[in-house]
Amino acid sequence: MSARDDILGRVRAALADVSPAVSVPAAPRVPDRGDLVALFDERVADYRAVVTRCTSDGLQEAVAAALGPARAVVPPGLGLEVAGAVVDDGLSSAELDAIDAVVTRAAVGIAETGTIVLDHQPDQGRRAISLVPDLHVCIVDASQVVADVPDAIALLDPARPLTWISGPSATSDIELDRVEGVHGPRTLHVLLVT
Repeated sequence: MSARDDILGRVRAALADVSPAVSVPAAPRVPDRGDLVALFDERVADYRAVVTRCTSDGLQEAVAAALGPARAVVPPGLGLEVAGAVVDDGLSSAELDAIDAVVTRAAVGIAETGTIVLDHQPDQGRRAISLVPDLHVCIVDASQVVADVPDAIALLDPARPLTWISGPSATSDIELDRVEGVHGPRTLHVLLVT
């Protein structure tokens, strides 16, 4: 008998007199879709991000309103016409630094944490375009919102680069004064397509 078998045998013997737990039907893990989207909206706003709900028909106008006069870069696979935007074809850091905003889509939105995940598919572009411009306009479809991090992990490919965004970039100095925009966009505007 191996040491493993010996230990498992002692555990089974110790639990032999314990009655099994009462079986209680599990509550549904995923709440109603509307509740998930409302929670996501609330949590994203808690991070000082701007959330605008729109329909797919009104998306182009919502992007234009979120950008205002800002000059934007877009990934090559965005699938949406953005007036005056530069399509990223490998822009240098200096070229990206001269651009005010970026418009991307998202891979998934997490309701519980208000987090957006980019996996840098063609509609999201390479990581640099989501980190250098000062304004990030991120399009999240309501169907992409999941309940929690484990649900998101199940949808993501671990071999892809992942960027997890929970509000605009923020850090604190030694005196705990909040500073935004040091490690990424200072402003996050989420367009929640319902």
